[in-house]
Amino acid sequence: MFKEEIVSMLAKALKKKEEDILPLLESPPDPEFGDLAFPCFSLAKELKKSPQKIAEDIVKIMSLPKSVAKVEVKGAYVNFFFSKEDLAEKTLAKIRKGSYGKGVAKKERVMVEYCQVNTHKAFHVGHLRGTLLGQALVNILRFDGFSVFAANYQGDIGTHVAKSVWYLTKFNKENIPLKAKGAWLGRIYQKANKKIAEKEEYAEEVQDVLKQLEDGDKKLLSLWEKTRKYSLDDFEVIYRTLGVKFDEYFFESQMEKPGKEMVHSLVKAGLAKESEGAIIIDLEKVGLGVFLLLKKDGTALYSTKDLALAKIKFEKFGIEKSLYVVGSEQTLYFQQLFKTLELMGFAQSKNCFHLPYGVVTLAGGKISSREGELITAEDLIKKVVAQAEKEVESRHEGWPAAKKKKTAESIALAGVKFGMIVHDPHKEISFQVEKAVEFEGETGPYIQYTHARICSIIRKAGKKIPKEVQYGLLQEEKEKGIIKALLAFPTVIGDAALQYKPALVARYLLSLCQEVNNYYHEVPILKSGENMRNAKLVLISCVRDIVAEGLSLLGIEAPEEM
Repeated sequence: MFKEEIVSMLAKALKKKEEDILPLLESPPDPEFGDLAFPCFSLAKELKKSPQKIAEDIVKIMSLPKSVAKVEVKGAYVNFFFSKEDLAEKTLAKIRKGSYGKGVAKKERVMVEYCQVNTHKAFHVGHLRGTLLGQALVNILRFDGFSVFAANYQGDIGTHVAKSVWYLTKFNKENIPLKAKGAWLGRIYQKANKKIAEKEEYAEEVQDVLKQLEDGDKKLLSLWEKTRKYSLDDFEVIYRTLGVKFDEYFFESQMEKPGKEMVHSLVKAGLAKESEGAIIIDLEKVGLGVFLLLKKDGTALYSTKDLALAKIKFEKFGIEKSLYVVGSEQTLYFQQLFKTLELMGFAQSKNCFHLPYGVVTLAGGKISSREGELITAEDLIKKVVAQAEKEVESRHEGWPAAKKKKTAESIALAGVKFGMIVHDPHKEISFQVEKAVEFEGETGPYIQYTHARICSIIRKAGKKIPKEVQYGLLQEEKEKGIIKALLAFPTVIGDAALQYKPALVARYLLSLCQEVNNYYHEVPILKSGENMRNAKLVLISCVRDIVAEGLSLLGIEAPEEM
């Protein structure tokens, strides 16, 4: 709101459009240079004056709004200093009304496709990152005003399934467990891969099983349906634990037949062609190599089924923008897919985006469900919960057992979720269980603890904060710093939605919590006079609300006690 006033003022003074002025405004690196700065370098050639002279002329012709206390010229910069009283009153009053930072409703329909765990495999730690990034992105986009479909596209058919079915029919002698059948099936998949490595003909047998499944062999399909349910039931337990919710579930098995039909129609249209028995689309001219659409034995590929899924997204669901949250190793594949959709005439292809993320490593290195060297999501969460229980026990020995357990679970999930989201998605993560639940540093529990600490201070105040307070009493520089941080929240949300980066929200929360922690360690709140205390309580209550909102967008609880 303050930036808008300054943009409007500058636009009038310079006789320019506001959209031309807005990108030029900067946040000074030091409060000494004001709260916002307008550099005049870009105007020098047009106005045929030195940047400093332009800055001096701007100051002379501007009429300052109430929100600006003063303006100074420093070299080629016009520096604006906000009125502390106006800054506090406008910002805090707006937060107290609720819905602060929410974007206006947008017409664009967006689908975020994430998680995509394959059946007949374990839900391992590597899947957690994409799932949690996707859910946070869905939350942020909705908060920013978009109509969002959260979609999970699961691989329930293909070579990996054929391997498990092959092993179960040929080698398995284990009894099916009563619980955690999906995790057991993940172990079967690992055993199948080890067995296949023993003889070359086993790989050929797996391909025969895959062909029989696609051709509709009743016996194999019955086993597939039963084991598929094992995985899906286990996945739902994990989704509930993580607080992940999908609007639509798509499955590769649903896309296989229409995908093959589309591929053959591409051949008829001359867009695709046969090559050594397989069907390909040649993208060499655009630097994307050869895109394989169908194997020479007629079995489907990811590409076969992704074409069918895209058609359903665009035509049945009316999706205008499609976001794929998938590991960075699939970058070339998605470039090929989107180019193929463009050649097929889908206008939405220009609004298809692959959001890549790096792998997650633990002490044992890269996680692999094929080689068997993996830690499941369930195992990791249990490890983090156990560590969190130690932290809670050391602080609250007298708490009831149920309260300790619930708090430890909340802290553990915060540690896992924040740890997966806070980093730039392109970078690899080396996840450390002990660090994830620390109450200091760049962790989810640190943000939670700050929220709980503010709640504790407000409880100690012993009464409701009055609606009317003297905002002008908040004159400390630290108070102004906190208010400016709160003022930035809507911009952070907008940037996170625009750039598809939930990490921006996580980083913002760390910065805001650092500001308020420094504040209440150095500035007395409850010992102040009544009017001053009420003003300070409003300030930290607004921080509490924004921290809670930010945590919610990341899928993390904001406890009142820790």
